[in-house]
Amino acid sequence: MWHVLEHVHGLSQRLVQLKNLLKPNGRLIVAVPNCASSDAAHYKQYWGAYDVPRHLYHFKPADIKNLFEKNLFEVEQILPMKLDAFYVSMLSEKYKGGNMLSGVWHGLRSNIQAARKKGTYSSQIYIIKHK
Repeated sequence: MWHVLEHVHGLSQRLVQLKNLLKPNGRLIVAVPNCASSDAAHYKQYWGAYDVPRHLYHFKPADIKNLFEKNLFEVEQILPMKLDAFYVSMLSEKYKGGNMLSGVWHGLRSNIQAARKKGTYSSQIYIIKHK
């Protein structure tokens, strides 16, 4: 589910379907924007990954863990999507009326800050398995 979960209507029902589709020892791979990232904090209402109304949900790492744990899944691993910080920051600059170079700078800054504080990248990949 590469940048899909934030668009899904009937989220609880979909998670039940996913659980039923997943083979024993299978893994679900979910990539979503992280609204707790430093670029989200920097751009505030201009943060490109809010993408309302297409994004129905906005997740923090704890939200993903809680959502999947409630549905008898376990987050096995969290990986960064470092390039997303650049894309989202450049898009945010466009919304804000800024320039692309500033977006590149803020994307880099976001990744540096995320490297210091694990789990705060602009977008993250979650490797999920049955509990």
